[in-house]
Amino acid sequence: MSNTPEFILFAEPQRFVRTREGEVKIGQAIACLAPTENYVASLEEHFNGGCKVAIVGVPESIGPRANLGRGGAEGGWDAFQSQFYNLQDTFELPVQDVLMVGAVDCRDLMTEAATLDVNEPHQLARLRELCAILDRRVEFVLKPLFSAGYDVILVGGGHNNAYPLITALHQVTGRSCGAVNLDPHADFRPREGRHSGNGFSYAYTEGALEHYHVMSLHEGKNSAASLRDLNDANFAYHSIHQLYATDFSSKMAEVASQAKDWAAPLGVEVDIDAIQFAPASAYNTTGVSPEQAFRFVIELARLPEARYLHLAEAAPSCHPAGEAAGVQHAGQLLSELVIAWLRGREQRPNP
Repeated sequence: MSNTPEFILFAEPQRFVRTREGEVKIGQAIACLAPTENYVASLEEHFNGGCKVAIVGVPESIGPRANLGRGGAEGGWDAFQSQFYNLQDTFELPVQDVLMVGAVDCRDLMTEAATLDVNEPHQLARLRELCAILDRRVEFVLKPLFSAGYDVILVGGGHNNAYPLITALHQVTGRSCGAVNLDPHADFRPREGRHSGNGFSYAYTEGALEHYHVMSLHEGKNSAASLRDLNDANFAYHSIHQLYATDFSSKMAEVASQAKDWAAPLGVEVDIDAIQFAPASAYNTTGVSPEQAFRFVIELARLPEARYLHLAEAAPSCHPAGEAAGVQHAGQLLSELVIAWLRGREQRPNP
């Protein structure tokens, strides 16, 4: 793999920080990957200096549109940055070992995608080709992070990015992975060309994903074929109705115990449209609460096997009150989910 930082837009917190005399914001203090000619060496230097968690953005909505859904997920990354960087830098927030890497450069792909009409079969096929190109870019950025030993937090874009996350982790570790997904959809659609609805089915078919569990699945929002294929792969789920009928914390404890027993590199997946009234590409009024989403993240972040947190599908422009409200809502929600991961990670047993 080349050492050049191709396809990376390096983080620029100063674009977002609102300074105030006598206060220090996270964006003024957090470690950031500087523009470099040797991406791999720079990552290793930061890791040896104490950074253990890397945050990466993917500002795209190619995958959701290729899945015949709405755009808007390209706005999640900037919404996150606008809120996260402006949190107060205190030792109460566990951000001291975090490295802001930046974003995967999707600009050229997004420009072409904007010209494509999903109602035209050949243009839809091209959109799915663009999603496959994006897969390779995301994987290119992630593999050196996993190789260096980082846990990864991936923010923004569609749930299509679960596929390059899992494949990158699989390739680096040489082991098939597990994933627990908080999501109304199993994203186990047929392998009909890449999009946000089939990341896990691709990863499973190619041997990168061995264990998979979905929390908060809405059975009426998944096709019979997807549910059948999920069952045929011996993957299970808790439906939203099961969660409504029981204690969420006890179910989470069971799922976390199961994930620990997998003894496999673990991905923690959160589709923001699983959360009630969150601004997402698929708006949901009957999902889990923010509190339950935080509990989901914390419980799984405690596991030493957990290697990444994926926060997908936040779409500020899809907020019913408008994009400005969506930026604030999505940014705060994403920021608190990141903090939940970092807090859970602090509670891991000593190796």
